[in-house]
This record gives sequence, structure tokens and C-alpha cells, in this order.
Amino acid sequence: MGVTKYVRSAWKNPKQSMEPRHRTGRMAEWRHQPVFQRIDKPTRIDAARRVGYRAKQGVVICRTRVRRGGLRKGVVNMKRKPSKSGVTKITMAKSIQRIAEERVSRRYPNLRVLNSYWVGEDGKNKFFEVILLDPNHPVVKSDSQWSWISENHQKGRAMRGMTSAGKRGRGLYNKGKGAEKLRPSLNANKNRGK
Repeated sequence: MGVTKYVRSAWKNPKQSMEPRHRTGRMAEWRHQPVFQRIDKPTRIDAARRVGYRAKQGVVICRTRVRRGGLRKGVVNMKRKPSKSGVTKITMAKSIQRIAEERVSRRYPNLRVLNSYWVGEDGKNKFFEVILLDPNHPVVKSDSQWSWISENHQKGRAMRGMTSAGKRGRGLYNKGKGAEKLRPSLNANKNRGK
């Protein structure tokens, strides 16, 4: 078994592979750090490499946390059944991972979001690591696999749902028969996308 395969199997079921003290200690440490924490190397090398990370100049990794759960809606004063008030069980159209990417993108306006991956969660937060590229760095510009991110129309990728998490939320991961109404957007084709 190679190193990447071993790390991936350990992260598939972290409750069995990691000691509880080690896992909860890491989350407690992350909770007390700032919301946006730049780190030197990825916590999950297998996931990072799978979504496009390589240890080169011009690459920045930022760990961020986002609150868990559905939308919080205030209770309105209404004389009807409480179950019909529409307060609980309301979920956002965006995933929490996509929200994390957008926040990191706003935090670092000179960098562009390549992708992100999950690294942990506790009762209140989910933690993601976001891979960012510097579009003006000569190493990134000369790299054959990354030079496309330097193009002008790649600005604001996370905001426009161009990352993997964004495409998933827009319904663009389905291909072939039955996916004809998905493109160019969920609103096209008389809103028949979803």
C-alpha cells in the first residue's frame, strides 16, 4: 500500500484510525485560531493532491471554519401551527464548502481559489482547507497545468461557482442522458434544471 492510499484510508474513517484525544485536541486548537489561518503544508496531502495541489511557489493554503447547520430564521408572530412557521429544516442553496471558498476569496483578493477539501468538524464548525494560486507569480504563469488561472476571466471563480464545490451546487456534475436541461444554468430551460 502506497503512502497516498494509506493516508486516504486513514481519513476515510478518522474515528477509528485516530485517537479521540488527538482528533478532539486538534479541533480545539483550530477553534482558538483566527478564522482564516494560512498554513505551510496541507493537513490532508491525499485530498490536496486530488484537487490539484502541488508543492510549488505561488501556492497558498488557508484553513478556514464555517458554522454548521441549516439557515437560522427568526420566529414570526403568527397565529398558526408552529410547524408551518418555516423556521426549522431550511437549508441554503449553497453548500458550506462553497461558502468557505467565497469567504477565503474575499479575504485574499489578489489570489484565486483553485479548490478546497474538508479537514474536520466539531459540534459548531466545519473546517476546510482552500488552495489558492497567485496569478501573477512567474512559476504559476509558466506552469502548463496552472497557467490558465492567470487569464483575466478567471477572476472571482469561487463567487461564480466555478470550483468543484460550486459546480456541484449548480448541478453541473451530471453528464450524458438526462442532463440536457442543466446547462448553461439551473435557471435556463424554464427552471427545469433541478
